[in-house]
Amino acid sequence: MTRRIFISADHGMAIIYFLQSDVVSTLLDAGVEVVVLTDDETKDKIASRFAHHGLIFEGLRLKQANKFAATVQPRVQWLLAYLRRVGGSRRINTEAMDSHIWEVWAENSWKFRLGIWIPSALMILLLRNFSWARKLLIRIQNRFTPDPGIYTDLFDKYQPDMVIASTPGWRLDRYLLRESAKRGIPNMTVIVGWDNSSSYNISGADVQYATCWSQLQKDELVYGSDWNPENVHVGGIPSYDGYFREQWLMPRDEYFKLHNLDPKRKLISYASSFVHFAPNFPNIEALAKLVSSDSLAEPSQLLIRLHPSHFQDKPKIFAEERIRVFELEKKYPHVHVVQPAALGGSLGYYGGEDMDEKSSMMAYSDVVVTVYSTMLVETAVHDTPMIAATIDVPGGWNKKNKFSLSLKEIGDWPTHKRFREAKAGRAAGNENELREALNMYLKDRSIDSKERRKFVEDEITFTDASSGKKTAEFILQTLERIAQGSAPRALPR
Repeated sequence: MTRRIFISADHGMAIIYFLQSDVVSTLLDAGVEVVVLTDDETKDKIASRFAHHGLIFEGLRLKQANKFAATVQPRVQWLLAYLRRVGGSRRINTEAMDSHIWEVWAENSWKFRLGIWIPSALMILLLRNFSWARKLLIRIQNRFTPDPGIYTDLFDKYQPDMVIASTPGWRLDRYLLRESAKRGIPNMTVIVGWDNSSSYNISGADVQYATCWSQLQKDELVYGSDWNPENVHVGGIPSYDGYFREQWLMPRDEYFKLHNLDPKRKLISYASSFVHFAPNFPNIEALAKLVSSDSLAEPSQLLIRLHPSHFQDKPKIFAEERIRVFELEKKYPHVHVVQPAALGGSLGYYGGEDMDEKSSMMAYSDVVVTVYSTMLVETAVHDTPMIAATIDVPGGWNKKNKFSLSLKEIGDWPTHKRFREAKAGRAAGNENELREALNMYLKDRSIDSKERRKFVEDEITFTDASSGKKTAEFILQTLERIAQGSAPRALPR
Protein backbone atom coordinates (compact mmCIF):
# COMPACT_ATOMS: atom_id res chain seq x y z
CA MET A 1 0.00 0.00 0.00
CA THR A 2 1.38 3.43 -0.97
CA ARG A 3 2.32 5.61 1.97
CA ARG A 4 1.51 9.27 1.62
CA ILE A 5 2.46 12.39 3.58
CA PHE A 6 1.51 16.04 3.58
CA ILE A 7 4.33 18.58 3.82
CA SER A 8 3.51 22.19 4.70
CA ALA A 9 6.03 24.53 3.07
CA ASP A 10 4.71 27.95 4.04
CA HIS A 11 8.08 29.74 3.95
CA GLY A 12 11.01 29.98 1.58
CA MET A 13 13.25 28.34 4.16
CA ALA A 14 10.93 25.33 4.06
CA ILE A 15 11.18 25.19 0.26
CA ILE A 16 14.96 24.93 0.59
CA TYR A 17 14.75 22.44 3.47
CA PHE A 18 12.44 19.98 1.72
CA LEU A 19 12.86 20.51 -2.00
CA GLN A 20 16.42 21.75 -2.46
CA SER A 21 17.87 18.98 -0.33
CA ASP A 22 17.72 15.18 -0.27
CA VAL A 23 14.67 15.04 2.00
CA VAL A 24 11.84 14.79 -0.53
CA SER A 25 13.87 12.96 -3.18
CA THR A 26 14.82 10.25 -0.65
CA LEU A 27 11.17 9.87 0.38
CA LEU A 28 10.10 9.56 -3.26
CA ASP A 29 12.81 6.99 -3.96
CA ALA A 30 11.44 4.96 -1.04
CA GLY A 31 8.01 4.89 -2.68
CA VAL A 32 6.36 7.53 -0.49
CA GLU A 33 3.93 9.86 -2.23
CA VAL A 34 4.48 13.47 -1.12
CA VAL A 35 1.85 16.20 -1.26
CA VAL A 36 3.48 19.60 -0.75
CA LEU A 37 1.14 22.37 0.40
CA THR A 38 2.62 25.77 -0.35
CA ASP A 39 1.79 29.36 -1.25
CA ASP A 40 -1.21 29.44 -3.58
CA GLU A 41 0.13 32.22 -5.82
CA THR A 42 3.47 30.52 -6.51
CA LYS A 43 2.36 26.88 -6.31
CA ASP A 44 2.43 26.32 -10.07
CA LYS A 45 5.84 27.95 -10.43
CA ILE A 46 7.27 25.78 -7.66
CA ALA A 47 5.58 22.68 -9.12
CA SER A 48 7.13 23.23 -12.55
CA ARG A 49 10.56 23.68 -11.02
CA PHE A 50 10.50 20.58 -8.82
CA ALA A 51 8.26 18.28 -10.90
CA HIS A 52 8.81 14.61 -10.08
CA HIS A 53 6.75 11.43 -10.22
CA GLY A 54 4.97 10.95 -6.90
CA LEU A 55 5.30 14.64 -5.97
CA ILE A 56 2.04 16.60 -5.88
CA PHE A 57 1.53 20.30 -5.13
CA GLU A 58 -1.55 21.85 -3.56
CA GLY A 59 -2.32 25.33 -2.28
CA LEU A 60 -1.91 26.07 1.42
CA ARG A 61 -5.02 28.30 1.42
CA LEU A 62 -3.38 31.00 3.51
CA LYS A 63 -6.15 33.51 2.71
CA GLN A 64 -8.74 31.23 4.31
CA ALA A 65 -6.44 30.60 7.27
CA ASN A 66 -5.84 34.33 7.73
CA LYS A 67 -9.57 34.99 7.52
CA PHE A 68 -10.28 32.45 10.27
CA ALA A 69 -7.58 34.01 12.45
CA ALA A 70 -8.97 37.51 11.86
CA THR A 71 -12.68 36.81 12.25
CA VAL A 72 -13.16 34.02 14.83
CA GLN A 73 -12.45 35.50 18.26
CA PRO A 74 -9.33 37.20 16.90
CA ARG A 75 -8.24 38.72 20.22
CA VAL A 76 -8.34 35.36 21.96
CA GLN A 77 -6.44 33.70 19.12
CA TRP A 78 -3.86 36.51 19.18
CA LEU A 79 -3.43 36.08 22.94
CA LEU A 80 -2.92 32.34 22.59
CA ALA A 81 -0.27 32.95 19.91
CA TYR A 82 1.46 35.50 22.15
CA LEU A 83 1.49 33.12 25.11
CA ARG A 84 2.88 30.36 22.88
CA ARG A 85 5.68 32.66 21.81
CA VAL A 86 6.79 33.75 25.29
CA GLY A 87 5.63 30.93 27.55
CA GLY A 88 8.53 28.51 27.24
CA SER A 89 10.00 26.99 30.38
CA ARG A 90 12.58 28.95 32.35
CA ARG A 91 14.75 25.83 32.23
CA ILE A 92 16.23 27.26 29.02
CA ASN A 93 17.62 30.68 28.11
CA THR A 94 14.57 32.98 27.81
CA GLU A 95 16.31 36.15 26.59
CA ALA A 96 14.72 36.03 23.11
CA MET A 97 11.27 35.43 24.57
CA ASP A 98 11.73 38.25 27.07
CA SER A 99 12.51 40.72 24.28
CA HIS A 100 9.23 39.87 22.57
CA ILE A 101 7.33 40.56 25.80
CA TRP A 102 8.69 44.11 25.85
CA GLU A 103 8.15 44.48 22.11
CA VAL A 104 4.43 43.85 22.58
CA TRP A 105 4.39 46.30 25.51
CA ALA A 106 6.04 49.06 23.48
CA GLU A 107 3.94 48.72 20.35
CA ASN A 108 0.51 48.85 21.99
CA SER A 109 -1.60 51.40 23.85
CA TRP A 110 -2.07 51.79 27.58
CA LYS A 111 -5.57 50.39 27.19
CA PHE A 112 -4.08 47.25 25.71
CA ARG A 113 -1.37 47.08 28.37
CA LEU A 114 -3.88 47.27 31.21
CA GLY A 115 -6.44 44.98 29.61
CA ILE A 116 -4.22 42.35 28.03
CA TRP A 117 -0.51 42.64 28.78
CA ILE A 118 -0.59 42.95 32.57
CA PRO A 119 -3.22 40.18 33.11
CA SER A 120 -1.26 37.90 30.78
CA ALA A 121 1.82 38.32 32.98
CA LEU A 122 0.29 35.86 35.47
CA MET A 123 -0.32 33.37 32.70
CA ILE A 124 3.28 33.73 31.53
CA LEU A 125 4.47 33.12 35.08
CA LEU A 126 2.50 29.86 35.18
CA LEU A 127 3.69 28.81 31.74
CA ARG A 128 7.33 29.50 32.53
CA ASN A 129 7.20 27.39 35.71
CA PHE A 130 4.76 24.53 35.14
CA SER A 131 4.60 21.94 32.36
CA TRP A 132 0.91 21.29 33.06
CA ALA A 133 0.17 24.92 32.16
CA ARG A 134 2.03 24.63 28.87
CA LYS A 135 0.21 21.40 28.01
CA LEU A 136 -3.11 23.00 28.95
CA LEU A 137 -2.40 25.89 26.58
CA ILE A 138 -1.98 23.44 23.70
CA ARG A 139 -5.32 21.82 24.52
CA ILE A 140 -7.08 25.18 24.77
CA GLN A 141 -5.90 26.09 21.26
CA ASN A 142 -7.66 23.06 19.80
CA ARG A 143 -11.03 24.81 20.11
CA PHE A 144 -9.86 27.09 17.30
CA THR A 145 -9.97 24.43 14.62
CA PRO A 146 -12.08 25.55 11.64
CA ASP A 147 -15.26 23.55 11.20
CA PRO A 148 -15.74 22.72 8.42
CA GLY A 149 -12.00 22.42 8.04
CA ILE A 150 -10.01 24.47 5.57
CA TYR A 151 -8.32 21.31 4.28
CA THR A 152 -11.15 18.79 4.63
CA ASP A 153 -11.32 18.02 0.92
CA LEU A 154 -7.56 17.48 0.75
CA PHE A 155 -7.59 15.09 3.70
CA ASP A 156 -10.52 13.21 2.17
CA LYS A 157 -8.87 13.05 -1.24
CA TYR A 158 -5.35 11.98 -0.24
CA GLN A 159 -5.82 10.23 3.13
CA PRO A 160 -2.26 11.05 4.34
CA ASP A 161 -0.46 8.82 6.84
CA MET A 162 1.34 11.78 8.39
CA VAL A 163 1.52 15.57 8.21
CA ILE A 164 4.88 17.36 8.39
CA ALA A 165 5.26 21.12 8.86
CA SER A 166 8.18 23.53 9.14
CA THR A 167 6.90 24.62 12.57
CA PRO A 168 4.80 22.87 15.23
CA GLY A 169 1.97 25.31 14.61
CA TRP A 170 3.81 28.55 15.31
CA ARG A 171 2.38 30.11 12.13
CA LEU A 172 -0.77 29.56 10.10
CA ASP A 173 0.23 25.93 9.68
CA ARG A 174 -1.48 25.48 13.05
CA TYR A 175 -4.85 25.04 11.35
CA LEU A 176 -3.56 22.27 9.08
CA LEU A 177 -1.93 20.52 12.04
CA ARG A 178 -5.02 20.87 14.22
CA GLU A 179 -7.24 19.44 11.52
CA SER A 180 -4.80 16.58 11.13
CA ALA A 181 -4.79 15.93 14.88
CA LYS A 182 -8.59 16.03 14.94
CA ARG A 183 -8.56 13.14 12.50
CA GLY A 184 -5.99 11.22 14.56
CA ILE A 185 -3.27 11.61 11.91
CA PRO A 186 0.27 11.82 13.37
CA ASN A 187 2.12 15.12 13.00
CA MET A 188 5.79 15.98 12.75
CA THR A 189 7.70 19.26 12.70
CA VAL A 190 11.11 20.03 11.27
CA ILE A 191 13.13 22.90 12.70
CA VAL A 192 14.25 25.04 9.76
CA GLY A 193 15.72 28.05 11.62
CA TRP A 194 18.75 28.33 13.91
CA ASP A 195 16.88 30.23 16.63
CA ASN A 196 13.43 28.65 16.19
CA SER A 197 13.64 26.31 19.18
CA SER A 198 14.64 29.13 21.53
CA SER A 199 12.63 32.07 20.16
CA TYR A 200 9.33 30.22 19.63
CA ASN A 201 8.31 27.62 22.10
CA ILE A 202 4.93 26.06 22.85
CA SER A 203 3.33 24.17 19.98
CA GLY A 204 0.24 25.56 18.28
CA ALA A 205 -1.21 22.08 17.75
CA ASP A 206 -0.87 18.49 18.88
CA VAL A 207 2.46 17.51 17.30
CA GLN A 208 4.20 14.29 18.33
CA TYR A 209 7.52 14.24 16.45
CA ALA A 210 10.34 16.68 15.70
CA THR A 211 13.65 16.63 13.90
CA CYS A 212 16.18 19.35 14.62
CA TRP A 213 19.73 20.49 13.90
CA SER A 214 21.65 19.49 17.00
CA GLN A 215 21.62 18.27 20.57
CA LEU A 216 21.53 21.95 21.54
CA GLN A 217 18.20 22.41 19.77
CA LYS A 218 16.90 19.12 21.09
CA ASP A 219 17.58 20.28 24.65
CA GLU A 220 15.69 23.51 23.94
CA LEU A 221 12.69 21.51 22.68
CA VAL A 222 12.76 19.01 25.53
CA TYR A 223 13.43 21.41 28.39
CA GLY A 224 11.80 24.52 26.96
CA SER A 225 8.55 23.09 25.64
CA ASP A 226 8.21 19.58 27.07
CA TRP A 227 8.92 17.44 24.01
CA ASN A 228 9.33 13.71 24.60
CA PRO A 229 13.07 13.18 23.98
CA GLU A 230 12.38 9.80 22.37
CA ASN A 231 10.40 11.56 19.64
CA VAL A 232 12.95 14.29 18.91
CA HIS A 233 15.51 13.37 16.28
CA VAL A 234 18.83 15.12 15.66
CA GLY A 235 19.12 15.12 11.88
CA GLY A 236 21.23 18.18 11.17
CA ILE A 237 20.05 20.86 8.72
CA PRO A 238 19.34 19.54 5.20
CA SER A 239 19.31 23.08 3.79
CA TYR A 240 23.10 23.28 4.23
CA ASP A 241 24.00 20.01 2.49
CA GLY A 242 24.40 21.97 -0.74
CA TYR A 243 27.00 24.18 0.91
CA PHE A 244 29.15 21.18 1.80
CA ARG A 245 28.80 19.79 -1.73
CA GLU A 246 29.58 23.22 -3.20
CA GLN A 247 26.65 22.64 -5.54
CA TRP A 248 25.61 26.29 -5.48
CA LEU A 249 29.09 27.78 -5.78
CA MET A 250 29.61 29.99 -8.82
CA PRO A 251 33.11 30.43 -10.32
CA ARG A 252 34.85 33.30 -8.52
CA ASP A 253 35.46 35.40 -11.63
CA GLU A 254 31.84 34.96 -12.68
CA TYR A 255 30.60 36.05 -9.26
CA PHE A 256 32.85 39.11 -9.15
CA LYS A 257 31.78 40.09 -12.64
CA LEU A 258 28.11 39.73 -11.66
CA HIS A 259 28.46 42.50 -9.05
CA ASN A 260 31.17 44.57 -10.76
CA LEU A 261 33.63 43.65 -8.02
CA ASP A 262 37.35 44.30 -8.32
CA PRO A 263 39.23 40.95 -8.19
CA LYS A 264 42.31 42.77 -6.88
CA ARG A 265 40.60 44.15 -3.78
CA LYS A 266 39.63 42.19 -0.66
CA LEU A 267 35.92 41.53 -0.35
CA ILE A 268 34.00 42.43 2.82
CA SER A 269 30.34 41.43 2.78
CA TYR A 270 27.58 42.67 5.03
CA ALA A 271 24.41 40.61 5.55
CA SER A 272 21.61 42.77 6.93
CA SER A 273 19.86 41.28 9.94
CA PHE A 274 17.60 42.15 12.89
CA VAL A 275 16.01 44.90 10.83
CA HIS A 276 12.80 44.57 12.82
CA PHE A 277 14.57 45.54 16.03
CA ALA A 278 17.09 48.15 14.98
CA PRO A 279 18.48 50.00 11.96
CA ASN A 280 21.37 48.32 10.18
CA PHE A 281 22.46 51.59 8.62
CA PRO A 282 25.08 52.50 11.29
CA ASN A 283 26.87 49.19 10.64
CA ILE A 284 26.65 49.62 6.88
CA GLU A 285 27.78 53.26 6.88
CA ALA A 286 30.75 52.47 9.09
CA LEU A 287 31.85 49.72 6.69
CA ALA A 288 31.36 51.96 3.65
CA LYS A 289 33.58 54.63 5.17
CA LEU A 290 36.25 52.09 6.10
CA VAL A 291 36.55 50.54 2.63
CA SER A 292 36.56 53.98 1.01
CA SER A 293 39.40 55.27 3.18
CA ASP A 294 42.90 54.08 3.99
CA SER A 295 41.87 52.67 7.36
CA LEU A 296 42.07 48.99 6.47
CA ALA A 297 45.12 46.77 6.21
CA GLU A 298 44.33 45.85 2.60
CA PRO A 299 42.53 47.66 -0.24
CA SER A 300 38.95 46.43 0.11
CA GLN A 301 35.42 46.66 -1.23
CA LEU A 302 32.02 46.22 0.38
CA LEU A 303 29.10 44.10 -0.80
CA ILE A 304 25.85 44.79 1.09
CA ARG A 305 23.13 42.13 1.09
CA LEU A 306 19.76 43.68 1.93
CA HIS A 307 17.26 41.85 4.13
CA PRO A 308 13.87 40.62 2.84
CA SER A 309 12.23 43.02 5.29
CA HIS A 310 13.80 45.93 3.40
CA PHE A 311 11.28 45.22 0.65
CA GLN A 312 8.16 45.33 2.81
CA ASP A 313 5.70 48.13 2.12
CA LYS A 314 4.89 48.56 5.81
CA PRO A 315 6.32 49.95 7.95
CA LYS A 316 7.93 52.48 5.65
CA ILE A 317 11.07 52.70 7.78
CA PHE A 318 12.42 49.44 6.30
CA ALA A 319 12.03 50.67 2.74
CA GLU A 320 13.51 54.03 3.73
CA GLU A 321 16.63 52.28 5.02
CA ARG A 322 16.86 50.37 1.74
CA ILE A 323 16.82 53.67 -0.16
CA ARG A 324 19.54 55.09 2.11
CA VAL A 325 21.71 52.04 1.42
CA PHE A 326 21.37 52.50 -2.34
CA GLU A 327 22.30 56.17 -1.90
CA LEU A 328 25.35 55.06 0.05
CA GLU A 329 26.35 52.91 -2.93
CA LYS A 330 26.35 56.01 -5.11
CA LYS A 331 28.21 58.13 -2.56
CA TYR A 332 31.18 55.90 -1.77
CA PRO A 333 33.56 54.09 -4.12
CA HIS A 334 33.94 50.31 -3.84
CA VAL A 335 30.46 49.86 -2.34
CA HIS A 336 27.98 47.48 -3.99
CA VAL A 337 24.46 46.37 -3.08
CA VAL A 338 22.74 43.05 -3.77
CA GLN A 339 19.14 42.22 -2.96
CA PRO A 340 17.74 38.74 -2.25
CA ALA A 341 15.85 37.14 -5.11
CA ALA A 342 12.05 37.19 -4.94
CA LEU A 343 9.88 34.15 -5.56
CA GLY A 344 6.64 36.07 -5.17
CA GLY A 345 3.37 35.52 -3.33
CA SER A 346 3.52 35.15 0.44
CA LEU A 347 7.03 33.70 0.13
CA GLY A 348 8.29 37.11 -1.02
CA TYR A 349 12.07 37.38 -0.82
CA TYR A 350 12.39 34.16 1.17
CA GLY A 351 11.97 31.82 -1.78
CA GLY A 352 15.41 30.25 -1.76
CA GLU A 353 15.96 31.39 -5.31
CA ASP A 354 19.47 32.69 -4.75
CA MET A 355 21.39 30.00 -2.90
CA ASP A 356 24.14 30.38 -5.50
CA GLU A 357 24.36 34.08 -4.63
CA LYS A 358 24.53 33.44 -0.88
CA SER A 359 26.99 30.58 -1.09
CA SER A 360 29.31 32.44 -3.46
CA MET A 361 29.22 35.60 -1.35
CA MET A 362 30.23 33.71 1.79
CA ALA A 363 32.85 31.59 0.05
CA TYR A 364 34.61 34.44 -1.77
CA SER A 365 34.41 37.07 0.95
CA ASP A 366 37.51 37.71 2.99
CA VAL A 367 35.28 38.70 5.92
CA VAL A 368 31.50 38.49 6.39
CA VAL A 369 29.88 41.00 8.74
CA THR A 370 26.32 40.77 10.07
CA VAL A 371 24.52 41.36 13.36
CA TYR A 372 23.81 37.92 14.84
CA SER A 373 22.20 36.42 11.77
CA THR A 374 21.86 32.72 10.99
CA MET A 375 24.40 33.53 8.31
CA LEU A 376 27.02 33.28 11.05
CA VAL A 377 26.49 29.51 10.95
CA GLU A 378 26.35 29.47 7.16
CA THR A 379 29.52 31.56 6.92
CA ALA A 380 31.31 29.25 9.33
CA VAL A 381 30.39 26.34 7.05
CA HIS A 382 32.41 28.15 4.35
CA ASP A 383 35.25 28.72 6.87
CA THR A 384 35.16 32.45 6.20
CA PRO A 385 36.06 34.92 9.01
CA MET A 386 33.02 36.65 10.49
CA ILE A 387 32.14 39.59 12.69
CA ALA A 388 28.93 40.39 14.56
CA ALA A 389 28.63 44.19 14.31
CA THR A 390 26.37 45.93 16.84
CA ILE A 391 26.79 49.65 16.23
CA ASP A 392 23.68 51.32 17.63
CA VAL A 393 21.99 54.56 16.72
CA PRO A 394 20.52 56.47 19.71
CA GLY A 395 16.81 55.72 20.03
CA GLY A 396 16.83 52.91 17.49
CA TRP A 397 14.15 53.48 14.86
CA ASN A 398 12.89 56.59 16.70
CA LYS A 399 9.33 55.93 15.58
CA LYS A 400 6.20 56.06 17.72
CA ASN A 401 4.83 52.61 18.58
CA LYS A 402 7.84 50.94 16.94
CA PHE A 403 9.83 48.83 19.35
CA SER A 404 13.60 49.22 19.12
CA LEU A 405 16.18 47.14 20.87
CA SER A 406 19.86 47.94 21.27
CA LEU A 407 21.89 45.54 19.15
CA LYS A 408 24.33 45.26 22.03
CA GLU A 409 21.54 43.90 24.24
CA ILE A 410 20.83 40.86 22.09
CA GLY A 411 24.24 39.32 22.72
CA ASP A 412 22.77 37.07 25.40
CA TRP A 413 20.06 35.57 23.21
CA PRO A 414 20.64 31.79 23.13
CA THR A 415 22.16 31.48 19.64
CA HIS A 416 24.09 34.75 19.93
CA LYS A 417 25.55 33.75 23.28
CA ARG A 418 26.68 30.42 21.84
CA PHE A 419 28.41 32.22 18.97
CA ARG A 420 30.30 34.47 21.36
CA GLU A 421 31.21 31.66 23.74
CA ALA A 422 32.43 29.51 20.84
CA LYS A 423 34.85 32.34 19.87
CA ALA A 424 34.09 31.47 16.25
CA GLY A 425 34.18 35.14 15.29
CA ARG A 426 34.46 38.59 16.78
CA ALA A 427 31.90 41.10 18.04
CA ALA A 428 32.30 44.83 17.32
CA GLY A 429 30.25 47.44 19.13
CA ASN A 430 31.81 50.54 17.57
CA GLU A 431 33.76 51.61 14.50
CA ASN A 432 37.19 51.20 16.15
CA GLU A 433 36.43 47.63 17.22
CA LEU A 434 35.09 46.91 13.75
CA ARG A 435 38.23 48.25 12.06
CA GLU A 436 40.51 46.25 14.36
CA ALA A 437 38.61 43.01 13.76
CA LEU A 438 38.56 43.56 10.00
CA ASN A 439 42.28 44.28 9.86
CA MET A 440 43.07 41.20 11.93
CA TYR A 441 41.19 38.92 9.53
CA LEU A 442 42.38 40.70 6.38
CA LYS A 443 45.96 39.99 7.47
CA ASP A 444 45.26 36.34 8.35
CA ARG A 445 41.97 34.65 7.49
CA SER A 446 43.06 31.45 9.26
CA ILE A 447 42.53 33.10 12.65
CA ASP A 448 39.62 31.39 14.49
CA SER A 449 39.37 28.71 11.78
CA LYS A 450 39.54 25.88 14.33
CA GLU A 451 36.83 27.56 16.41
CA ARG A 452 34.65 28.01 13.31
CA ARG A 453 34.82 24.31 12.55
CA LYS A 454 33.91 23.40 16.14
CA PHE A 455 31.06 25.92 16.07
CA VAL A 456 29.62 24.28 12.93
CA GLU A 457 29.88 20.79 14.42
CA ASP A 458 28.10 21.90 17.59
CA GLU A 459 25.32 23.78 15.83
CA ILE A 460 24.47 21.54 12.86
CA THR A 461 25.97 18.15 13.86
CA PHE A 462 26.58 16.67 10.41
CA THR A 463 29.16 18.19 8.08
CA ASP A 464 29.23 15.49 5.39
CA ALA A 465 26.15 16.61 3.41
CA SER A 466 24.13 13.72 4.86
CA SER A 467 21.47 15.66 6.80
CA GLY A 468 18.81 15.40 4.09
CA LYS A 469 19.09 11.62 3.93
CA LYS A 470 19.24 11.25 7.71
CA THR A 471 16.11 13.38 8.10
CA ALA A 472 14.25 11.41 5.42
CA GLU A 473 15.30 8.15 7.08
CA PHE A 474 13.78 9.34 10.37
CA ILE A 475 10.55 10.16 8.56
CA LEU A 476 10.53 6.71 6.94
CA GLN A 477 11.21 5.00 10.27
CA THR A 478 8.36 6.94 11.87
CA LEU A 479 6.00 5.97 9.06
CA GLU A 480 6.97 2.33 9.60
CA ARG A 481 6.29 2.59 13.32
CA ILE A 482 2.92 4.18 12.59
CA ALA A 483 2.05 1.36 10.17
CA GLN A 484 2.96 -1.20 12.82
CA GLY A 485 0.89 0.62 15.45
CA SER A 486 3.91 1.17 17.72
CA ALA A 487 4.14 4.94 17.38
CA PRO A 488 2.24 7.61 19.34
CA ARG A 489 -0.26 9.58 17.33
CA ALA A 490 -2.78 12.33 17.86
CA LEU A 491 -5.96 11.27 19.58
CA PRO A 492 -9.09 11.93 17.47
CA ARG A 493 -11.31 14.58 19.05
